Amino acid sequence: MEFEIFLKGFIIAISLIVAIGAQNAYILKLGLLRQHVSKAVLFCVLSDIFLISLGVLGLGYFIKGEQLFINSIAIFGIVFLCFYAFTSFKSALNNQSMKIDDEIKTNPLKQVLTLLFVFTYLNPHTYLDTILLIGGIGANIESFYKIYFILGCATASTLWFVTLGYGARVLIPLFKKPLTWKILDISIGVLMLYIAYSLKDLIVL
Repeated sequence: MEFEIFLKGFIIAISLIVAIGAQNAYILKLGLLRQHVSKAVLFCVLSDIFLISLGVLGLGYFIKGEQLFINSIAIFGIVFLCFYAFTSFKSALNNQSMKIDDEIKTNPLKQVLTLLFVFTYLNPHTYLDTILLIGGIGANIESFYKIYFILGCATASTLWFVTLGYGARVLIPLFKKPLTWKILDISIGVLMLYIAYSLKDLIVL
């Protein structure tokens, strides 16, 4: 029974986490640049465990009814994602982030964690996936078995972000080409605009 609950948590979490989003795109870019990968991965995994645990313990039912909170997060998320999309397009035009070597300028850890914080905690889709969807399913599991569900989700999150962050290095030879970086920056910009557009559906006036 314990393993079945663990596996259920793993499958549900991995099916939602792997969906490409702002957080995943940023982790991929950090992995390619080999910048603060361990700390970034740890931040994402701990954030997932924290938010999923809150949902499993019942917080999802509270947030579901707080439309003002959801509206505020959605509006901020739209503004930020549009701004980040602009910087991605600008980076593509300016030929930035073309080199991957030990001499490339490393972004400060504070800046990296700040961006991850915004992508994680100021993105309404994060709460929909972790607290409302995953947490809502886990909340209906018998109290004694909830820990196994959370462990399954935590294992899925850890496996995904470690693979994404460190697996990106396999692609480094490809990303030594300026054109590949341009494609990545433009793709990230388009993705940010798409996510920003989708957030409008969460706003209820």
